[in-house]
This record gives sequence, C-alpha cells and structure tokens, in this order.
Amino acid sequence: MKIVVIGGSGLIGSRLVTLLNEAGHTAVAASPRTGVNTVTGEGLSHALVNADVVVDVTNAPSWEPQAVLDFFRTSARNLGKAEVAAGVRHHVALSIVGTDRMPDNAYFTAKVAQEAVIDAAGVPYTIVRATQFMEFIGGIADYGMDDGGTVRMGDGLFQPIAADDVAAALAQVALAAPLNGTIDIAGPDRAPFAEIVSRYLKSVGDSRTVVTDRDARYYGGHVEELSLVPLGDARIGRTSLDQWLARAHVE
Repeated sequence: MKIVVIGGSGLIGSRLVTLLNEAGHTAVAASPRTGVNTVTGEGLSHALVNADVVVDVTNAPSWEPQAVLDFFRTSARNLGKAEVAAGVRHHVALSIVGTDRMPDNAYFTAKVAQEAVIDAAGVPYTIVRATQFMEFIGGIADYGMDDGGTVRMGDGLFQPIAADDVAAALAQVALAAPLNGTIDIAGPDRAPFAEIVSRYLKSVGDSRTVVTDRDARYYGGHVEELSLVPLGDARIGRTSLDQWLARAHVE
C-alpha cells in the first residue's frame, strides 16, 4: 500500500513514515522540504500518483489568526482536489481534542475549518483528534510564564500524549477503513494542568513555580475544566508521563 504522509518530515510525520515502512508499506514523506507544498499545490499531483492513503500531519508556519486559518483551509482544499483526481481511497488528518470547544483560540478555530473542508471534499476520511503532545509541555510552560517568572496554567484538566503513541495510532487508522468521522486519542495520565506542567519542570530541573490561574490563557483560549481532554471514548496511548520523562532523560 502506498501512503503519502503530508508533513512527513516533522515530529509526527517522520515517526509515522518509519512505522509504515517497517510494516512493509510504501510510505512517502511529502513536505516543502521534499518539494511538495499543499498551499501552492507545487509537487502535490506527482506525490499522490498511485497513492492509496494520504495522512495529513502538517503544522501551520504561522499562528497569526488569519494566517493559520488561510493555511489550513487552503491546504485542505488543495489536498482534497488532488486526492479526488488521484483516486485516493482514504484521507487521514491529525487534529486536536477539544478543537471545537475553544473558539477564542485561533489555531483551534483553524483546525475546525480544516475539518469542515475535509468533510466536504468527497474523499472517505478519518480525523484523529489528539491531546497535546508531551514533547510540547516545555513550550506550553514558557507560554504561560508571566513577567515575574511564574508559570500560570488555566483551571482545567490536561492529558498529554507521547508523539510515538500519536504516530502509532495514525498508522493503525491509515491501514483501517475510513470512518467518515473523528476519533480521540490521549495519554494515560489525566490531572490538573498545573500538576502536569509542574511534574515536567521538576523532572528537567526547572525551578519555576507553577500556579493555577483561572484567567490564564492557552494560546489565546480560555481553559475550562474539560476544554483539552476527551469527553467520551478515546484510544489511550501506552506511554505514561513518567515513562516519557525517564526516556527523555536517557535520550
């Protein structure tokens, strides 16, 4: 089976390409680095020749509200048209748990728009919504730091997932029949936002204080208790936060 991974050079895409090739499939990494640009359309038709499945794990180069919205809408539209022309049988897209529950977060709003374009494209699809990656916790802490060096996290629950587990879930979905719907994936540890971030910072020797602040924003979005965690059934990754932290120290 030929599977084209859009964004195949990134954190998730590179892992996914490796998994699929090790399983005996032909996985192709497609990104601007390999001459494929979903916004301009450059190289897209050629990359999709004989493709059975396309997995889109792209990330927007800018998080400015209009720019990120334009990126995901344009990219999804161009992909949909190219997939119809190429006869692609399954489109898989990586999205975010709670993306439809935080309208004041511009990135989440853009992902909602992307999902709508996918649904209308006419290609059988599965959208995989993941919680935040463990690999991003450090950056999330930096975003939440105030002028005094205190990290302020919103009053909600957090359930991060390891990038390896995201890639494994995407590989399973890519090889299965399309659902024409969404599934949620999350890590095994669910705890208050501040607690998870505190555990991470302590493990890396970062002495910053983490506090819960009901007014703290998550990349512009207001965080409520269940904003960032699955509300119903979800596929749970194998890697706990402690396991990931221990492995990260070794690596």
